[in-house]
Amino acid sequence: KAQLADYTPVRGCMVIRPYGYAMWEHMQRLLDARIKATGHQNAYFPLLIPESLLQLEADHVEGFAPQVAWVTHGGDEKLEERYCIRPTSEAIIGHMYSKWIESYRDLPILINQWANVMRWEKVTRLFLRTTEFLWQEGHTAHADEAEAMEEVLRMLEVYRDFVETELAMPVWAGQKSDAEKFAGASATYSIEALMRDGKALQAGTSHYLGQHFAKVFDITYQDEQGKRQFVWQTSWGVSTRLIGALVMVHGDDQGLRLPPNVAPVQAVIVPIWRKDEDRAAVRLFVDRVRELLGERVRLHVDDRDQYSPGWKYNEYEMRGVPVRLEIGPKDVANQAVMSVRRDTRAKESIPISALAERLPAMLAEIQASLFQQALEFRSANTVLAASKAEVIAHFAADQRGFVAVPWDGSAAFEAEVKEQTGATLRCMPMDTARFAELERPGHRIALFARSY
Repeated sequence: KAQLADYTPVRGCMVIRPYGYAMWEHMQRLLDARIKATGHQNAYFPLLIPESLLQLEADHVEGFAPQVAWVTHGGDEKLEERYCIRPTSEAIIGHMYSKWIESYRDLPILINQWANVMRWEKVTRLFLRTTEFLWQEGHTAHADEAEAMEEVLRMLEVYRDFVETELAMPVWAGQKSDAEKFAGASATYSIEALMRDGKALQAGTSHYLGQHFAKVFDITYQDEQGKRQFVWQTSWGVSTRLIGALVMVHGDDQGLRLPPNVAPVQAVIVPIWRKDEDRAAVRLFVDRVRELLGERVRLHVDDRDQYSPGWKYNEYEMRGVPVRLEIGPKDVANQAVMSVRRDTRAKESIPISALAERLPAMLAEIQASLFQQALEFRSANTVLAASKAEVIAHFAADQRGFVAVPWDGSAAFEAEVKEQTGATLRCMPMDTARFAELERPGHRIALFARSY
């Protein structure tokens, strides 16, 4: 109903409609600036990957095999070798890096691409898990192991800051268990968010690939002593799943509540008149407001006659526009506009002389308020457990949210929780201040939750 996306005849694939795509464009713009600020450049690699390249890395192939879509024909002719539609691009990028890297002087390579990928999912949900989705994937190569690890954690922090600052969505940043890490990676780090239904959502990942792919694809360089060395690699990405996360973290029973930083429309003006003689004065005042705000706010004026003001109120509440500005004859007489916040529904009459300053400040307040509400919800739905039995009992009672528990790294512990409750180990958070009372020697704090 909010016209973010729609279903299509292609199994598991969606159309991202203009309103939803505008959200993605704002996310892309804000994240792309952060990626470039850390020294990365954008490039583009092919959609199709030869089967022989994919087969080189056994763990990688095994991890993605059930989700790979294959191209077997070009026109009417059967291809000599199948191509997979990229589920991710480590294979093709690894092949290209082996051609491009010769000397330590060529390193580091810091490349990102904005692209689409395809994974043949069995169960799909709009934005959260679709067969085709949009994302960015960074792929870097380094001469030094410590430098590669620093890159992994730097990009994890870029994601955490982006999601919390721009999407007003609190996340836990931490390391995945071996059972949950990316196929072929030495270690995987993620940011994990909590949805309003109490389920966790992996919102982004940063992988330390070590030298594994470098050895598979023969990515080597000549060091300063003239010896051939394998590079150290990373990869990292976020996707249009973040739009689904926004819906589920901030939405309420009336519809969306969009963070102003990524809202396609930050404020909508609804002109109001009952008598024809009021129309001209209201429209002139609307034009004055629009000119006054200029580029400070992404503004939309809905002056359609076929819909009542009440219908428009409901429409823009449902679509999550952060602020509604009502302008009627009384507002014109008072030289003010009536603002209504989507997050709290609080009303405030703003003199037109103060509007250019007050409206951006109000949008900043809404951004902060949405984050605080989500943070409080996560806090209220995070419990501490002292043992595996307490974790299992929590989910067995059909309770949701995050459960933090001291974990000694036992795969049996993790597997038993998953088997009995369906909850998985989401990450081992890097910031453990919230869980200080659970600290034990030889243990790490692990967060369990049911997820999408």
